Amino acid sequence: MDTIFILLMILIMIASVLLVIVVMAQNPKGGGLSSTFGGASSAQFGVQRTNDFMEKATWTLGATIIVLILISVVVTGKPSATTAPVKVPTQKEAPAKQSSAPASTTTPAQTPAPTK
Repeated sequence: MDTIFILLMILIMIASVLLVIVVMAQNPKGGGLSSTFGGASSAQFGVQRTNDFMEKATWTLGATIIVLILISVVVTGKPSATTAPVKVPTQKEAPAKQSSAPASTTTPAQTPAPTK
């Protein structure tokens, strides 16, 4: 269980870093990576495809992060079968009252005879 959780956390971190890189490469006004490689015009030499790729990459990485987080919650949220059940302490009953019978249980035949 711990290995799966660690693997999911590593995948979430990688996807998060990639998402940050993709978002930072975009320009909020439509330039960004496409204007760097293609000049000012976005219709020149298929630069519009770079914007489409960056947008699709952003949505895909965002969805991937959400799915990985949900999977990690489902995997780690279930109680494991190896946990011992909690024992509830029971109250001990008070000892039964002693009857008024004599403390000695010897019979007269068992009593030693006095010696003279």
